[in-house]
Amino acid sequence: MARKKREEEHDDPARWLVSYADFITLLFAFFVVMYAISSVNENKYRELSQSVSSAFGIKTAPIVAVNDPPPKAAPPPIIRPFRKPPSTRAEIRKEREKMTAIGNNLMKVLSPLIHEGKVKVVQNARGVNVEINASVLFAPAEASLSGQSETVLRAVARILKDEPNDIKVEGFTDNIPIRSSQYPSNWELSSARASSVVRLFIEEGIAENRMVAIGHGANDPIGGNDTPEGRSRNRRVSLMVQSMIPETVTEIPLKHPRE
Repeated sequence: MARKKREEEHDDPARWLVSYADFITLLFAFFVVMYAISSVNENKYRELSQSVSSAFGIKTAPIVAVNDPPPKAAPPPIIRPFRKPPSTRAEIRKEREKMTAIGNNLMKVLSPLIHEGKVKVVQNARGVNVEINASVLFAPAEASLSGQSETVLRAVARILKDEPNDIKVEGFTDNIPIRSSQYPSNWELSSARASSVVRLFIEEGIAENRMVAIGHGANDPIGGNDTPEGRSRNRRVSLMVQSMIPETVTEIPLKHPRE
């Protein structure tokens, strides 16, 4: 039988494209890896490792950035030591004398503002109340303390730092609606202002659990909101250093240091 001629095999002229495509793919992957490691970024390393592990079915340990210093632990908050409320007559008298001394010390550091009519210090059976006009502390419609006000408040904080008494910080506004994207209403503005004062006191070392920040908005006005003068009086921040003796409110006049 005549043997059939074996058909000659012909090379595919486009076969080189397969090898070329593989080479381009590997080159692309190489540059992606080089780009990923071009900057030290913990998240980028983690994403790259997880992608490679998922592709090859490999479980890897979590990656920790060795160049980043370990996070510092937050300092523990300053906690006020427990103090038993005064009960005997001698203890009650001593507490009243101490509150009077606090009031007089506050009047000394706030004396210039008291003479300008921007600060009022009153002692009553609940404690010592410091009423500060908002113009002393903040710009209109703002809750960030000005540089001058920080100096005043830090001096106040140094007087109150080592005392065990609670401090209530209250913010008040007038009844004109606020027009600010940051504070939708006077409630938010008054609360933010009270919180700014508390935050500064914390920075000065006053224990956090001694203080509370309250926002009243336009409630509890002390002047008429129908006049500019009355509205100015209503925009204020009140600091109440609370006595440890619960009693009926009775104002006790304080003698000004210059008198």
